[in-house]
This record gives sequence, C-alpha cells and structure tokens, in this order.
Amino acid sequence: MQIWVDADACPTVIKAILYRAAERVQVPMTLVANQALRVPASRCIKSVQVASGFDVADSHIVQHMQSGDLVITADIPLASEAIAKGGHALNPRGMFYTADNIKERLVMRDLMDQLRGSGIQSGGPSALSQADRQAFANQLDRFLQQNKVSPSP
Repeated sequence: MQIWVDADACPTVIKAILYRAAERVQVPMTLVANQALRVPASRCIKSVQVASGFDVADSHIVQHMQSGDLVITADIPLASEAIAKGGHALNPRGMFYTADNIKERLVMRDLMDQLRGSGIQSGGPSALSQADRQAFANQLDRFLQQNKVSPSP
C-alpha cells in the first residue's frame, strides 16, 4: 500500500500530518505536483514534479497507483478514478470518498460548475478548520490501522 498526494492544492498542515504518519508507519508516500516541492528527507517520502497542464498530476497518480493505495485529494474526479481503480480516496477535511457517495459528489460538483458558468456566485469552501485537521488525522490513522500497514523493509 502506498499513499499518493495530489499535492498542488493540498494544504501545508495536511502535508505535515501526512509526513508524520508516513514516517511513523514507514509507508511509502509520493506527493505529485506541477511545481517543485520541498519534502522532508526520508526513505518513505518522495515528490514527483509533472509538467504543468490540466489534470497532469491527476493522470500521473491514476497511472501509477495500485489497487488498495490511498489517494489524498479534494479533486472529486480524481477520487472517482482512484476508487474505480480499486483505491481509496480521502479529502483534506477527513471525508472518505466511497463507491456509495462518489456519484453524488460528482453530480453536485458538475451542478456547481454549471451555476458558476452561468454567473451565479456560489462562494468557495470554508477555510480548513482545526476540526477538519483533526478529522483528517483521525481518518488517516484509522485507515492505516485497519489496513495494517507494516513498516517497509
């Protein structure tokens, strides 16, 4: 099992939680972004810089992930592709996307895109709160325990 991070839009505080978790359980983690990233020196943590462009990082993650991997993203289409490939998807607010809820999330995303396209101001998501950070950390820990991640050799 590996953790893949859609790192372009991932909040710094969430990355910090991920760095600590990857080190603690020695799970491989790859951050994918279209810009250079500074990551802690670790044999578990690496970053990959992809070319700029629409969904280039997302495509890289989907091409390289395996069934059972965990993808950290707020991007609903990427989460959908990860789930379709047998992976898991967790957003930075601590909500797992699942086969049961992803279609509804995609429909809502598309509706909001249409509303914005027609000029209706829908506002963006609220700022990441302490409760969101805690929910993310709790879900990540629960996932790692349930999947019994063993330290990498």
